[in-house]
Amino acid sequence: MTQDNLMIIIAFALYLGLMMYIGVYYYRKSNSIGDYILGGRQLGPWITALSAEASDMSGWMLMGVPGLAYTTGISGVWIAVGLTLGTWANWKFVSRRLRNHTEVASDSLTLPDYLKNRFHDQSHSVAVISALFILIFFLIYTSSGFVAGGKLFNTIFGLDYTVSLFITAGIVVFYTFLGGFLAVSWTDCIQGALMFFAILAVPITAAMYMGGPIETFQLIQHEFPQGLSLFGNPSDWFTWAIGLISSLGWGLGYFGQPHILVRFMAISDAKELKKSTNIAMVWVVLSLMAAIAVGLIGHVYMLPDILVGTDAETVFLIMTERLFTPFIAGLIWSAVLAAIMSTASAQLLVTASAISNDFYANIIHPKASDKELVLVSRIVVLIVALVAIYMAMDPDSYILTMVAYAWAGFGAAFGPLVLFALFWKRTNLQGALAGMIAGGVMVFVWKYLVRPMGGVWNIYELLPAFIVSALAIVIVSLLTAAPSKEICDEFDSVGR
Repeated sequence: MTQDNLMIIIAFALYLGLMMYIGVYYYRKSNSIGDYILGGRQLGPWITALSAEASDMSGWMLMGVPGLAYTTGISGVWIAVGLTLGTWANWKFVSRRLRNHTEVASDSLTLPDYLKNRFHDQSHSVAVISALFILIFFLIYTSSGFVAGGKLFNTIFGLDYTVSLFITAGIVVFYTFLGGFLAVSWTDCIQGALMFFAILAVPITAAMYMGGPIETFQLIQHEFPQGLSLFGNPSDWFTWAIGLISSLGWGLGYFGQPHILVRFMAISDAKELKKSTNIAMVWVVLSLMAAIAVGLIGHVYMLPDILVGTDAETVFLIMTERLFTPFIAGLIWSAVLAAIMSTASAQLLVTASAISNDFYANIIHPKASDKELVLVSRIVVLIVALVAIYMAMDPDSYILTMVAYAWAGFGAAFGPLVLFALFWKRTNLQGALAGMIAGGVMVFVWKYLVRPMGGVWNIYELLPAFIVSALAIVIVSLLTAAPSKEICDEFDSVGR
């Protein structure tokens, strides 16, 4: 083992050791299902904001976005614009209303639980169907995180991909299994801070190495002039427009992401959400701008080396290795692992919560004790992790494709329903079921049957599925009986 590798391993060990300690610490504090799933609604504004954004921005922010900017230039900013607008709208319009409404709706602990209580669903159908969609799409989402972790260790240390995969999954499962929501939220907060400083440090250091920001910009103008075009160099404007709409459309997905929405539900005081919103938006804007800068600056910093194809997504890793000492590089690479682990842990916990609280407690054992439900949640974490590992065994899996699919699934199945449930009193149970099923199914239909036709049909499946879901909610709700007076009074009692 070389001296450099030893320093990198020490940096990784310090980071991973801290994550595992947090899991053990909060094991003693997760005695009830409310503690394990939602942390007893005791998160502060900083933890709420940073944990929400860390669980949102996975490894794609540190690898995918820089790789896109490295290849296409600043035109890659459009997907960042869509994500920024979606983040802002989610915090601005959904967070406070959802936090208050979930408490009024029988102190709901999960998104399916809230939907069940919002529509007074005695049949539990909305909770069960929600839990099934969460299981399906989070299996895909979680496995994509494990793939990214496997590739990270394989690239840096040359470890066997399968060994790397089990290392990543093992650490995530450890602190999620033991500590539940508080462990996941605290680790996400630390990981969010680490991701933020890492993504800023690399482009700033590279620019200073090349003489400063002005000299770097001039070098980009000379060596990569096409990269400074906001619209790229499209040979087919129609195809480019479809791509632009699809990129901006990513923002719609935020309204239906359970692992992000649950952070809104867990804050101690809804009044603190304004502070959380400001923190989150500063984090998102600066982080995404820095991610674009990594790719743009990296294109000229790496010369004469040129990365092609999927290798472009390693530009952040390679720049880190060249710019910093092994120990510092190890800490920055830990940020990539942090991005992967923060999202995977949040997804594992939400999946476990949905199965234990919304499926097991509603269908299998309605009188289950808190201790039993916590145990079931922990068992589900293990089972889901094992299935996700199996799905991630192929090292040639495309991470971004898997993420885009799961993101669309949640955005279409839950996004319109969350908005209508929070802001349209006339929404009823039948409309909720129709919208959720229509949106989730349309994602499959559009991706596998419609999108392959190309042309105008090549639009990202989230957009058409989101529209179909919204129409289904409105049409079915209007064609069926209005909600009861009790449901309407409950809706009116929630402050905006």
